[in-house]
Amino acid sequence: MGNKLTCFKAYDIRGELDVELDNGVAYRVGRAFARTLGLKSVVVGGDARATSADLKMALAEGLQAEGCNVIDIGMVGTEEIYFATSYLNVDGGVEVTASHNPINYNGMKLVREQSKPVSGDTGLGDIQQMAEQQPWLTEAAKAEKGSYSKVSILAAYVDHLLGYINAENITPLKLVVNSGNGSAGHVIDALEQQFKALSIPVEFIKVHHQPDAAFPNGIPNPLLPENRADTRDAVIEHGADMGIAWDGDFDRCFLFDEQGQFIEGYYIVGLLADAFLKKQAGAKVIYDPRLTWNTQEIVEQAGGDAIMSKTGHAFIKERMRKEDAIYGGEMSAHHYFRDFFYCDSGMIPWLLVAELLCVRNKPLSSMVAERIAKFPSSGEINSKLADPKAAIERVLNAYKADAKNIDMTDGIGVEFDDWRFNLRTSNTEPVVRLNVESRADVALMQARTDDLLKLLRL
Repeated sequence: MGNKLTCFKAYDIRGELDVELDNGVAYRVGRAFARTLGLKSVVVGGDARATSADLKMALAEGLQAEGCNVIDIGMVGTEEIYFATSYLNVDGGVEVTASHNPINYNGMKLVREQSKPVSGDTGLGDIQQMAEQQPWLTEAAKAEKGSYSKVSILAAYVDHLLGYINAENITPLKLVVNSGNGSAGHVIDALEQQFKALSIPVEFIKVHHQPDAAFPNGIPNPLLPENRADTRDAVIEHGADMGIAWDGDFDRCFLFDEQGQFIEGYYIVGLLADAFLKKQAGAKVIYDPRLTWNTQEIVEQAGGDAIMSKTGHAFIKERMRKEDAIYGGEMSAHHYFRDFFYCDSGMIPWLLVAELLCVRNKPLSSMVAERIAKFPSSGEINSKLADPKAAIERVLNAYKADAKNIDMTDGIGVEFDDWRFNLRTSNTEPVVRLNVESRADVALMQARTDDLLKLLRL
């Protein structure tokens, strides 16, 4: 692997194994991370992928070579790194993960003190430059190597999660939990033990629960329709109140109603925004520009302040901190919480929705049905295009003359009286992403979606 490192992306490090990323690159990242930010202590963890443990140890060696003390919290999800970084009061954290990428990929997500993200705009480029230059090759070794220790933060993390709900509100629930290929399983098991200890009446139906690096259940990405059947079928078979499925590092959770129907993340954002604003009137809620009308209306009706941010976890977290927002949500099933260090969690959302099921004494389907009918949406549709920029320009030229409003926060957001769309290039994949919604008109939404796709894919 040459000096030019192509695994550095907009938000994190991610690349094909033995092509863009290996143990040598991981070592260089560790040294560069510690040296660029002057880190003295860093917490590390990794997901269930076969290569994560070795990459993590190579990363740790790089950190230690710079005199940085390393605390290894084991096989964990990304949010456990967020939690541990703040809870242990260390200078930074790294999760070795490729999230929902194919099996032949891996990567890293980096945070600095107080779980602040390190991305392209906040130091990742400097780390890349340092890792490529490797100035340590011409220097004498540091006199003192950093220490390495193993710590479990699971009990403290689970206690923190339980702080988001009132245990007394929970009435008997049956929940299907699909850990994909097992990364989330240990957290569910720990929560289950605590529920039993506190006499919280929740029964878990566990699907694909054990860690399995071979990904026998497919790429851990419930956004793909082909990956939803196992959760849906288990909900129906067991008569569960709700189904929950996670991606590979479980920083996103996807919900299924009591009929096994997949609920788009867009409508869960509205549901959670409303719940938070009932507890704290006038609070700020951050949302992304892809689908907006439902969130805007709910937040405004609840007396909150709806603030749009560019899509992507680094941008949302930065805006969350700037505005001191109580909650932020993306339609991609990333949910952010002020009390979780302004970070995203895949565990907190389903706990909150489970509590809502009990408090409102209504099934999930009925809690979102009205909103889905009021603002039907296409869901995100991806197109691989030879020239994405030209395609987006073509679409804009076709629609701008009649548009009521055009927003350029992220890609193009084009609004008319009774429908709107957002079109943007992905920061993580070579695709253009389209989202369309309408005001209570499914046929119009579908027709406009078809029109846009034809124009886009010319």
